Amino acid sequence: MIEQVSSGEQVGSKPLLELERVSRVYGTEVKVFALREVSLSINAGDFMSIVGPSGSGKSTMLGLLGVLDLPTSGAVRISGQDVSCLKDLERSRLRGDSIGFVFQQFHLIPHLTALGNVETALLYRDIRPRERRERALDALDQLGLAARHHHRPIQMSGGEQQRVAIARAIVTDPLMILADEPTGALDSVNAAHVLEIFSKLQSPERAVVMVTHDLTVANTAARKISMRDGRIVSDEVLAPA
Repeated sequence: MIEQVSSGEQVGSKPLLELERVSRVYGTEVKVFALREVSLSINAGDFMSIVGPSGSGKSTMLGLLGVLDLPTSGAVRISGQDVSCLKDLERSRLRGDSIGFVFQQFHLIPHLTALGNVETALLYRDIRPRERRERALDALDQLGLAARHHHRPIQMSGGEQQRVAIARAIVTDPLMILADEPTGALDSVNAAHVLEIFSKLQSPERAVVMVTHDLTVANTAARKISMRDGRIVSDEVLAPA
């Protein structure tokens, strides 16, 4: 069952990240609109997917949500803060504090153990090595990998590597988990396991957002944003079966 809702408006939730009439244009003489006046609110507690075919604007949306890029026009706000008004260092700090990234290809460092890979997310913070190790071990434990903390990526399955990447994303206790095609490199069994993990990562204080082209993946979320030609064409709450 699908219930249609207006974009980003859910009773009892607060805006965590907002796009207000955001456009992203590439080129000067010949302008290409990757996004056209998109408005979206992501609320604390959301478990959301953003889905659309190639060329729909998903990758551009991912860059803006992750504060990896800035809009040509419009505003991107995290907890009410317009990111365009920040200096590069301030944006980097806000991104590191607020967003945990999970990528399709894992991006683990081959020569580091699982523990070492998770600890990299905490290296440039004012945290003592012992506390850094404890937090990394706790994150791995949440993903069922405490016993594998000393293994390097090559010694782990694809599903285990993706769980290490998720542990690295949550160890900073971010406001939002942003996942780019998180099951794209996994077989169906591991993909189902990872999607179950994402569903459990949401909390009243945190949003989980998956960007995907796969409708099956998108439909596991509680809220689905569909994109086409640089615009949001629907914003749906997917009611439990």
